Amino acid sequence: MDDTTDEPGWDVDPQDEIAPAVEMAGAQLKAWREGAELSVAELGRLIGYSEDLIRKVERGARIPRPEYLDKADRVLEAGGRIAAMKKVMAEARYPKKIRELKKMESQAVELQMYNNHNIHGLLQTRAYARALLGTQRPAYTQDEAQRMVDARMDRQSIFDRSPAPELSFIQEEVTLRRPIGGRMVLRRQLERLLEVGQLRNVEIQVMPTDREDHAGMKGLMEVLKFGDGRALGRCEGDFNGRPVSDPKQLQIIELRYGIIRGQALTPRESMAFIEQALGET
Repeated sequence: MDDTTDEPGWDVDPQDEIAPAVEMAGAQLKAWREGAELSVAELGRLIGYSEDLIRKVERGARIPRPEYLDKADRVLEAGGRIAAMKKVMAEARYPKKIRELKKMESQAVELQMYNNHNIHGLLQTRAYARALLGTQRPAYTQDEAQRMVDARMDRQSIFDRSPAPELSFIQEEVTLRRPIGGRMVLRRQLERLLEVGQLRNVEIQVMPTDREDHAGMKGLMEVLKFGDGRALGRCEGDFNGRPVSDPKQLQIIELRYGIIRGQALTPRESMAFIEQALGET
């Protein structure tokens, strides 16, 4: 049996809005197993999973992994209908906060993001994201970290949207030089910035460390604007760091972001700066 599939991190919070979808998937898997006249033990032997795990999956208490669904589809001769659950279950495994963030990003027509400690998640390579999450203390479990990396990569589907949203990123110079994960990880990350910076709907700007005037000293900032005129913003040092939608509060964040944008290098200068940083790495 493959007992590694029983490791923590895949359990479902009954209060999570995704719980009904996981329960429905579990009920369908149970129906397929019973239709094939297999006991839990027999299915476990055929697909290489413990009886305990199969029972948890079938009652909706555990999110099935993609490989579990593939094996069950093959053994139960489901013709791809079980494997088709992989997309929904993949999203279900992400933490609720990340699912909500991805949903908002997928609906936004304009995003403005200022980062001062690390490269923004939408711009990160998989290796950089993995290394960055590895610096967290207390440390994430291997499974938790993998779920978060996968979720971060999934959010980057925003670059494939049509019509494309307008994306503005401002990165502190130090984020381009701190070798999170080592020199080669940083090099690939800088190359990724240069690639994304070529997209017509993306502007990446660098805030040099030697700037005497800097309106972003209160920390990270994000503004998401939606097609119906709504907007949502967050500033690390204002409003207790919570997302705000009040027009007066948003005006403060947008004003500050606009000033930072003017103080930073232009997008063209920033691309040249990143190329230089890459050459020095």
